[in-house]
Amino acid sequence: MENSTLIKSSHLLAILLLLLFPDPSTPSPPPSPVSCTNGRTNNCTVTNAYGMFPDRSTCHALKVVYPNSEQELLQFVANGTASKTKMKVVTRFSHSIPKLSCPGGSNGLVISTLNLDDVLNIDKTTMQITVESGITVKALIEAAAKANLVIPYVPYWFGLTIGGLLSTGAHGSSLNGKGSAVHEYVTEMRVVTPAPADENYARVRALKIGDPDLDATKVSLGVLGVISQVTLQLQPMFKRSLTYVTRNDSDLADQAVSFGYQHEFADLAWYPAQRKVLYRKDDRVPVNVSGNGAYEFIGFRPTATLAIQTNRITEKAFETEKDADGKCGYSQFATSTLALLSYGLTNNGIIFTGYPVIGYQNKMEASGGCAFGLEDGLLTACPWDPRIKGTTLFHQTTVSIPLDRVKEFILDLQKLRDLQPAALCGLELYDGVLMRYSKSSSAYLGKEADVLDFDFTYYRSRDPMTPRLYEDFLEEIEQIALFKYGGLPHWGKNRNLAFDGVIKRYKNSQAFLEVKNRYDPEGLFSSEWSDQILGINGSVIVNKAGCALEGLCVCSEDMHCAPDKGYYCRPGKIYEDARVCTYEDSSTGNLKFTS
Repeated sequence: MENSTLIKSSHLLAILLLLLFPDPSTPSPPPSPVSCTNGRTNNCTVTNAYGMFPDRSTCHALKVVYPNSEQELLQFVANGTASKTKMKVVTRFSHSIPKLSCPGGSNGLVISTLNLDDVLNIDKTTMQITVESGITVKALIEAAAKANLVIPYVPYWFGLTIGGLLSTGAHGSSLNGKGSAVHEYVTEMRVVTPAPADENYARVRALKIGDPDLDATKVSLGVLGVISQVTLQLQPMFKRSLTYVTRNDSDLADQAVSFGYQHEFADLAWYPAQRKVLYRKDDRVPVNVSGNGAYEFIGFRPTATLAIQTNRITEKAFETEKDADGKCGYSQFATSTLALLSYGLTNNGIIFTGYPVIGYQNKMEASGGCAFGLEDGLLTACPWDPRIKGTTLFHQTTVSIPLDRVKEFILDLQKLRDLQPAALCGLELYDGVLMRYSKSSSAYLGKEADVLDFDFTYYRSRDPMTPRLYEDFLEEIEQIALFKYGGLPHWGKNRNLAFDGVIKRYKNSQAFLEVKNRYDPEGLFSSEWSDQILGINGSVIVNKAGCALEGLCVCSEDMHCAPDKGYYCRPGKIYEDARVCTYEDSSTGNLKFTS
C-alpha cells in the first residue's frame, strides 16, 4: 500500500469518528441565496444552495423584496410591471441547480417568498390545507400532523418550499394512486401575475381543479408569475413500515419495474461498481400497529465542518492522482458506514434495533435537520454549504426513463459498467444511483409517462477545466439516458445539455406557452435561461474550450474536452452516437484500476 493510500485511510477513520460523534451544537442554517452590498437595494447577487450555477455565471439583480402578504406581493409585482422590470422568485434556500431564480441582466427585481410561510387554513372535514408558497415542506408536514393529517408523498429533503417544489415538479417515490409528484395533490392555487394598466398592473388568478390553466401553473418553472397560495389534498394519518434489503444487481433489470408495484413507497439505491442494490420495502400500515420510528437521513443531518472538508480533500486527492483503487475503497467505506448507521433510521427516535422500522408518516417521509437550527459559527452545517472552504461540490444528472424502457436502460448501464467497474465508484460516494418512481401527469410540464427517475450525483472540480476521473463513462451514461432513451430531465437539477431541445418532448408544450403568453405577455418573469429551455430564443449549449467537462455542450472537437490533460473527444463505448471526453495517455501506469 502506498503512503498516499495510508493517509487516505486515516481520513476515512476520521470521517467515521466525526459521523458517529457529531458536534452536539445546533447546525448553522444555510445562507440566504440573495446578498446585496447596500442592505436590500443595490448590487444584489443571486445564487443557489450550492453557491454555483451549472455555467458558473454570477447572477445580478438591482433589488430584492420580501413581501409579508399576498397584498404586498401584488403591489411589488404591480410596481415591476409598471416599470417593465424583469422579475424572478427566489425561495428560502433556493435548491434548484439551474438558473431558475435569475432575472437576467443586472437591473432585475428578485421577489423572495421567505416571509410568505404561513398556514392559512386546515379543513379537517375536506382534509385540505391552504398555505403560503414560501412554507417549507418541514413546516407543512408538521402543521398537517397537528391535525392528524398527512401529505402522502413529498421529496425526501424537507428544506424545499411548496412554491419551489411545485415549480420544478419535485416528487417522492410511488406508483400508487396519483403517484409521488406533489403537484398531483394541488386542489387550488393563487398566482400573482402582471396585468394591464386598467387592472393596476397586477392581478391574482385563483385556480381550482377543473380550470385547464391549473395544469400550466402546477409545474411552471417560475415563468407565469408568483405563486401566492396553494391548497393541497391531505390524507388521514398513517404509519409506514420500512425494511432495507441489499441484493446482488444481477436481476436488477428484471426487478426494477415490478418492485415499484410491490411496495407503495419503494425506491432503489444502486451501487453499480459493487454490483449491489439497496431495495426499500416501504408500505403504509394502520396507526394502531406498534412502532414510533423515525427517519433522519444521515446525509441531511448537521455534519461537522471538519468532516465535510476531510471528505472533499480525500476525494479530490483520488481525482488528482487518478487513483481508481483508492476511490473504490473509499466508496465501499462510505456505503458500509451508511449501512452501519442504518441510513439514519431509528425504531424509537433514538436508536436502531432492527427491521422493520415502523413510524408515523410525518416522521418517516422526509428529513433535513442540517437546514434548521441556530447559528453555531459553522462548526456544523449541511455538507454542501458554500460558506465552507472545501465544501462538497457536485454535478447532478437526474433523468426520468419510461417504465417500458427501464430494463433496456439498466442493461446498457451494466454493459458499460462491465467494461470498467471502477469507473462508477464515484457515484457510490454520493449514496449510489437513487431510483424513484413517479406517474404520468396532466401538468403540461409534468411527467409524460409512468417513469423510474435515475439520480446520478458525482464529483465536480472547482476548476472548470479539470476533467473527472472516468469523465467519459459518466458523460456516456448522461447521453444514453437523454438521447438514446429519450429521458426527461428533472427541471430543478441537471447540467445545461440535458435541456437542449427538451421542450419538444412535451406534448402540451404549446398549451403551456399559450398560458405563459396570456399571463405574462411581456415576458417580465422570463429570462435568457428560461427562454432557452422553453425553445423561445437561443440555446442552452455553450460551445467553448472545456464546455463538455461541465455539461455545457456535447463535445464535437477535442478543444471541448481537455486535450492538454490527455482528454479527447471520442465516440461512446457502447453507445456509438455518444461523444465523450476520453482519457488517452501512453503512460497507463498513471491510471490505477481495481480488479
